[in-house]
Amino acid sequence: MRVLRRGDAGPDVAEIRSVLVGLTLLPLVNSDVFDVPVEQAIRAFQQRRGLITDGVVGPATYRALRGASFHLGSRPLAYLISSPVHGDDVFALQERLTELGFDAGRPDGAFGPQTEKALKDFQRNFGLVADGICGPSTVRNLNQLSPRVRGGRPVFLREQEQVRRAGPRLRGKRIVIDPGHGGQDLGVAASGLREADIAWDLARRLEGRMKATGMEALISRGPNHSPSEAERAQFANDAGADLFLSLHSDGNRSPKAQGVASFHFGTGNGTTSTVGELLAGFIQRELAARTGLLDCRTHYKTWEIFTRTRCPAVRVEIGYLTNPEDSRRLADPAFRDLVAEGILVAVKRLYLLGEGDQPTGTFTFADVLAHELAKS
Repeated sequence: MRVLRRGDAGPDVAEIRSVLVGLTLLPLVNSDVFDVPVEQAIRAFQQRRGLITDGVVGPATYRALRGASFHLGSRPLAYLISSPVHGDDVFALQERLTELGFDAGRPDGAFGPQTEKALKDFQRNFGLVADGICGPSTVRNLNQLSPRVRGGRPVFLREQEQVRRAGPRLRGKRIVIDPGHGGQDLGVAASGLREADIAWDLARRLEGRMKATGMEALISRGPNHSPSEAERAQFANDAGADLFLSLHSDGNRSPKAQGVASFHFGTGNGTTSTVGELLAGFIQRELAARTGLLDCRTHYKTWEIFTRTRCPAVRVEIGYLTNPEDSRRLADPAFRDLVAEGILVAVKRLYLLGEGDQPTGTFTFADVLAHELAKS
């Protein structure tokens, strides 16, 4: 599909308007024009769904819009490799299976192999044909049963348990560091700096510190390569990563925009990666305390990099290259060392689970190394 934005017109826009009307985000008007009310409705939808709030209908927003028109039972669901099924009905199925004790993986609205396996297990356990297709009889049985698990999201409770069992030491933990952009994709370019270069340099500094603690740190791309979001996520999945850390800097038309923000998987309806949210919070607090960058807080998103990674994932936007002060600081290698140390300490805090912790901003790289040696 073509990307749709304000000023466009045609049958594609008419379809978008129809979906927005069905979601009660737009009044019914006989028009095929992408006007200001449509843009405002798209922004409201994107905000609700944890998408980039730009008022533009690109592939991710279009897929989410189409998926929002489905409810569980409105169509048969199955795992189709050539044409993957997405939608709110898939999300509802994943949540329902998980509540009943079947591991459908992270509820992300995409019908993949893990959802199919959980569905077949459910069908087999309840005397249905285990064909992996969610049709009327399967939906009827799903709705008749009471949940086995309440008071939390089981898939994310499993994430927490994995962190607890992994222990407080960093040695042996496998982390994928993902420097944003790369190759021909330079990202934000301003003040003589390029986001891809800053991200690569930060990744190498973080990699060195992590390896010094005994961690297995892997970088998702080379200096002249720019994988897609799906390829970066697949790299982490194939590596069996424990955590995924994506490094970016930001830009804005206003030079006043500045600060650091951290992002994790979450849908806005109570479903969130518990470990991802914890780690995003640790990173955010450490960087704000250590660097003095404006604290732009943590946020949930449904970006592809979060829905496709099987491990907890966090993306950090470190400063605005379009802001004179942020860009001046990011140009300083000593400042980038400070950022790398803050992220490492945040990862250490995650695995400490509050034991033997120190106040935010006071834990040093030397402290981390000493802690690792003391536990050996």
